[in-house]
Amino acid sequence: MRRVLIAALAVAFSMASADSHGFAHVVQPGEALAQIADRVYGDPKRESVLVGANALDAKGGTIITPGMRLEIPSPAHHVVVRGETWFALSLAWLGASDLPRAELLARTNKGVSWVQPVEGQEIEIPAVLTYIAGDGESVTSIAQRFWGNGNRGWELNTYNGHEGVTVRRAEVILVPMPGLRLTEVGRAEERAAAERDGASATSVEPQRKADAEMPQLLADIRYGRYAEAVARGNRILGGGALTRPQLATLHRNLLEAYVALDARAAASAACAAWRANDPNPVLNPTRVSPKIRAACTQP
Repeated sequence: MRRVLIAALAVAFSMASADSHGFAHVVQPGEALAQIADRVYGDPKRESVLVGANALDAKGGTIITPGMRLEIPSPAHHVVVRGETWFALSLAWLGASDLPRAELLARTNKGVSWVQPVEGQEIEIPAVLTYIAGDGESVTSIAQRFWGNGNRGWELNTYNGHEGVTVRRAEVILVPMPGLRLTEVGRAEERAAAERDGASATSVEPQRKADAEMPQLLADIRYGRYAEAVARGNRILGGGALTRPQLATLHRNLLEAYVALDARAAASAACAAWRANDPNPVLNPTRVSPKIRAACTQP
């Protein structure tokens, strides 16, 4: 059963976006998810996007604490060059050259898939959430959660190549968010995050791949697949230069996996790497196990 589940996740990620758009935000004292959503999206109800994008419910709750790092999904933009089609753009930006993705891109930009974009046109690439399904979920409930309309579950089936209403636990469902846009304040935060994290052009591809694999790493941790999590995390680390927020997230999850595997020296090293890349590492005793805290106090 484990092999079947891992294979299913791998297939789902083969359909994942080639570029996970968004930026990192460090939670400040007094902030709540609805408040952050209202500030960056102009709608407090968009907190469901933040919960899904950061797998907060998968981690056992939706409470956020100061110092926690959140991923804020946002659309990307691209200037069309000569010869580009909606299908070519969907392959480059959404991970597959198929009709559902080409139509999504065209509709987002007030076009149709059979009339190609023109050279010099600036197009919007919608954010796509990589959602890890929980127990008892369906495409209907996921569509209701993120789109406010459960009757659109069939659109999730089309986009994901999924059949039926039922969704298995830990199944990865891609949820395009074409109506998700940042406010002026949100765009300012995005620019500040880009300057802070300083991604170079040569490191963009490894960072895209890391973003695409991160939800699967969280699923490994969530369901106790710690050996797989260690292998996946170290494979991501070896894939190329990553941003500090990505490194912080990877090492924090590796810390948990190493502790579960009783690899104390590796856990201590992972904690040190996490702290080196996260300006506000949080070891809240009400949410962090004693073993993890102990690993972080070892020399």
